[in-house]
Amino acid sequence: MKLLLTGPPGAGKGSQSRRLMDEYNLTQISTGEMFREAYKRGEALGERAMRYIRQGELVDDETTNEIVRRRLLGEDPVDDFILDGYPRTVAQAEALDEMLEERDTHLTAVIKIYVDREVILERMVGRRVCQKCAATYHTKYRPPKREDVCDECGGELHQREDDKPESVKNRLRLYEAKTRPLLDYYKGRGILVNINGMQSFEKVYTDITRALRDLS
Repeated sequence: MKLLLTGPPGAGKGSQSRRLMDEYNLTQISTGEMFREAYKRGEALGERAMRYIRQGELVDDETTNEIVRRRLLGEDPVDDFILDGYPRTVAQAEALDEMLEERDTHLTAVIKIYVDREVILERMVGRRVCQKCAATYHTKYRPPKREDVCDECGGELHQREDDKPESVKNRLRLYEAKTRPLLDYYKGRGILVNINGMQSFEKVYTDITRALRDLS
């Protein structure tokens, strides 16, 4: 199974991806995580990507396609996977199609999780991440036992630059402008599934798995 999970920032894609990964034995491929890891390793590609991310902008197509190509066509390519945060433009979707064609395969489904703008702002602005173990909290929905201290490892919690209000608003504007054509692209191929992301986590997950059964 090869899935693409899409939706605006803060729609809950990461949490749903992890659940689907466990259920269907999928490898999660997150461009955001790969960019951050490349940055930590001091790679030029990671530094280039982080310049965009800090400004709340989408990373350019060439850089994004390059890091995904490494994962899908590198020395240890994955067979069954779920994409998180990629592709975000039609150009990236076309590049992904070419990568998969090289492997004589294709996407199983494109799952779009939709959430109202006001809900997204509340979710993202309140998010806090541990600088040591990357555990995620929320000032309202999942606060730590001690303010700004991780329950799991005692590390310091911080707000990522791309979770600050102006950055989030800019990311949403970019998402809406650039990904609408992408959704039309996959809708035309008959593999786009729309899921209401303003429900409980369990209900969202149930709707996703039901849609996958209908496609199989």
